[in-house]
Amino acid sequence: MKIQLAIISDIHANIIALDAVLADISKRGITQIYCLGDLVDFAPWGNEVIARIQEKNILCLLGNHDQRIAFDEAIIPLPHHDVQETLNREIAINLSKEEISAPHKKWLATLPYNIELTFKTGKSLRKILLVHASLQSNDKYIHQSTPKADLSAQLKKKTIDILVMGHTHHSYIQQSEDILFVNCGSVGRSKEKDRKATYSIITLSKEGMEAQIVKVDYPITEVAKAIYSSDIPDFYGDFLIK
Repeated sequence: MKIQLAIISDIHANIIALDAVLADISKRGITQIYCLGDLVDFAPWGNEVIARIQEKNILCLLGNHDQRIAFDEAIIPLPHHDVQETLNREIAINLSKEEISAPHKKWLATLPYNIELTFKTGKSLRKILLVHASLQSNDKYIHQSTPKADLSAQLKKKTIDILVMGHTHHSYIQQSEDILFVNCGSVGRSKEKDRKATYSIITLSKEGMEAQIVKVDYPITEVAKAIYSSDIPDFYGDFLIK
């Protein structure tokens, strides 16, 4: 028997990409779906995305963008952003603070920082840890190039077999120190060249553990046009199509 999980992350208010991914997951017959957070900011459908996640009863983590909206936290400039992106980011996030409904903000504030899952496959127990960005922080970036020795040691103490994360908007699968590291990429604002909606599938069986990255086509230009027609800076529409 195989157990399959679909892991999605970083929707960023892109309901069109989210619906395309959910349709792909449904076609594959996968019923267990987990979301690693960042439902809001940068596209016009923040409330719609939250409502869809609620409607589908998808277990969801609190992403750093969700946290900022839920608790009305200050917008802190990021060192890797230039002046233009810093200004546009502030405008877009402030729009979310205005537009996300009070009930949705209250719901975001209840989301957990991580989820630990344990499954029995054959005679073995497999443990998966889901985080938005890292074990201790919702803002730390764990890239494929990030050294994994210290992180692997922490995970071994917790007897974790697989760490699944998002946040960077770059998907990858990497084996290190008997730990499988999976970044499931971004559904709604991929930073990969193809900009496709990206998620991951984890497969567990008595033979072992496997991960795959799935990329889904969706009408990106339609999303860009909706951004251009909204108060969100054109910067975020240009990002998707240029």
